[in-house]
Amino acid sequence: MREVRDRYEIFLKVRETGNFTKAAEALNYTQSGISQMMAGLEEELGVQLFARAKKGVVLTDNGQRLIPYIREMVNQKEKLRQAAFNINNKVEGKLRIGSFSSVTAMWLPHVVHFFKENYPQVEVQIFDGNYDEIHDWIIRGQVDCGFLSSILAEDLTFYPLHQDALCAVLPREHPLAQRSSVTPEELLQYPFIIETPGCDNDILHLLEKYPHKPQTVYSFRDDTLIVAFVKHGLGVTISQELAMQAFANDVEIRPLVPESFRTIGLAFARTASSVTARTLLEYLQANLCGA
Repeated sequence: MREVRDRYEIFLKVRETGNFTKAAEALNYTQSGISQMMAGLEEELGVQLFARAKKGVVLTDNGQRLIPYIREMVNQKEKLRQAAFNINNKVEGKLRIGSFSSVTAMWLPHVVHFFKENYPQVEVQIFDGNYDEIHDWIIRGQVDCGFLSSILAEDLTFYPLHQDALCAVLPREHPLAQRSSVTPEELLQYPFIIETPGCDNDILHLLEKYPHKPQTVYSFRDDTLIVAFVKHGLGVTISQELAMQAFANDVEIRPLVPESFRTIGLAFARTASSVTARTLLEYLQANLCGA
């Protein structure tokens, strides 16, 4: 059965896709139905929300100004739905999870399978971001929970799940690749490739302990790009073992001395969490701690 959505939810999907037809396909509506509902919303608000473009529609300036208010209404509606589910102690509804790439790749396929097999009435939605974005989504209520490093979760309710070792990442022929372990001071003698701000909090926290600052030559958000540049001998980096599991055949990975870790956990706003989100936490604690 098609889920009934209000016009504000549909507005956000049209804004996301930039196209009535794509929004209709994503929501299992007809293109004419989406168009009529957006026309009705514009009439209700007395504001033109979309303007025609070559490949679809774009938001007008007035439509852009209304986004925070519409998003807040959708969030509040979802909280109302979840509160109703909680009253009946049902594991149902949407589960919105903020996640970063390594956790998404290594853990979340198992999470999705778990809910499909045990709680088919739950729709798992994954929002991909960096630490700063995920923290902001949790505070604003745009996600029900999110994976974070402990150093970013001081103002949230945080449940630690995994100690992820930081490691040196080197080109195959690099002089330090002959060593069984590497110190941060040794790495800092070479051109450095680092994650962009918001992605590298744990690494920056570690490097702040050393007087020698990295000679940063490139900065990327994507682990794949960082590894590609390291692989081609354009620099070295510090990363996390979880993030590097997919790249073990491309570069040399060495433990750091002294050992350093990031603590990955599931974070919630400091308000009551939903039954569905708590079910996720219980699954992770039982199956993925120390993974």
